[in-house]
Amino acid sequence: MFDKMKQLMEMKKQADIIKRELDNITTEVNDVPGIRIVISGSQKFQSIEVDESLLDPRNKARFQGDLLRGVNAAVKKSQNEAAKKMASAMPGGLPGM
Repeated sequence: MFDKMKQLMEMKKQADIIKRELDNITTEVNDVPGIRIVISGSQKFQSIEVDESLLDPRNKARFQGDLLRGVNAAVKKSQNEAAKKMASAMPGGLPGM
């Protein structure tokens, strides 16, 4: 019983370390021309920059689609980076799982 508690405490400590590291990782995505997105490893958006040429009201629907694709790409890339970080921090996986 004590060993399991000790393992859980160690896992919590590792999780806290990983969270702090993910908060400090930033990923930049430029997949959509004219849109630059910066997101942290913990999926918090740091910035979204849009080229002025995309802000024409006549292209609103296209711009919205491009922005949505860019945001989704940023989240996916950030999630992949987070998964790599977690896998490297816990190479044996979760004990007892």
